[in-house]
Amino acid sequence: MTALILDGKTLAAKTEQELSLRVTALKLASNGQTPILATILVGGDPSSATYVKMKGNACSRIGMESLKIELAALTTTDELLAKIHELNSNPNVHGILLQHPVPEQIDERACFDAICAEKDVDGVTCLGFGRMSMGEVAYGCATPKGIMRLLEAYNIPLSGKHAVVVGRSPILGKPMAMMLLNADCTVTICHSRTQNLSALIKQADIVVGAVGKPEFIKAEWIKDGAVVVDAGYHPGGVGDIELSPLIDRIAAYTPVPGGVGPMTINTLIYQSVDSGEKKIRASI
Repeated sequence: MTALILDGKTLAAKTEQELSLRVTALKLASNGQTPILATILVGGDPSSATYVKMKGNACSRIGMESLKIELAALTTTDELLAKIHELNSNPNVHGILLQHPVPEQIDERACFDAICAEKDVDGVTCLGFGRMSMGEVAYGCATPKGIMRLLEAYNIPLSGKHAVVVGRSPILGKPMAMMLLNADCTVTICHSRTQNLSALIKQADIVVGAVGKPEFIKAEWIKDGAVVVDAGYHPGGVGDIELSPLIDRIAAYTPVPGGVGPMTINTLIYQSVDSGEKKIRASI
């Protein structure tokens, strides 16, 4: 069996071309208006700064704008909330991204939930999660939504399949499980403390590794013909799943790197364009 490679890098590049055409058309129709994504970086964490830069670069590649906001590491919750409220009230800002993590003195959940729903293009608010879970209109959390877009692009059957999600974080594992459930999968949510984890994974038609530990999920736990989605990335270029021994006996998999990772930023930009289009076209 030759496994299908779920190539997120290629899909993201294709989507960027499509988004570039949409942004160009929007500018022509609106006398030059373009979607604008505001990114908020609190503190000087190098990894966070790199991620914010990558998101800004993605905006530039498709012709939309980004508003880069940098706050000091000693910023308080109230100060950050004030900045978020300011962006909520700015009609020219169509999406707001608060880079995770923020310094420990800040109530991150309160700040995430201060982002208004129509600008929550990263899908981090409790309101957005609840609406998505109920099948209502909402922007999905970027990584799990990116995974769903990847599965759809490669025509991976989901309805009636048993999906096992290993991980329960509020921005990956939990929304991933709800999105799969909404796609008519039967979903089992596991985590690092789940008893008899290997036995549960062996039942899975679709395995999503989102536990945040390098090669925590062993190849021998995964049945032949499964679809394997690895949302992890760790030093040495490995994910959460032991992928190498699986290549010849599974149906499809996301490579690490080049699978899920590119779809995360791509989905953020995709949803930012969608938000900008809705607002700008409504004003024309």
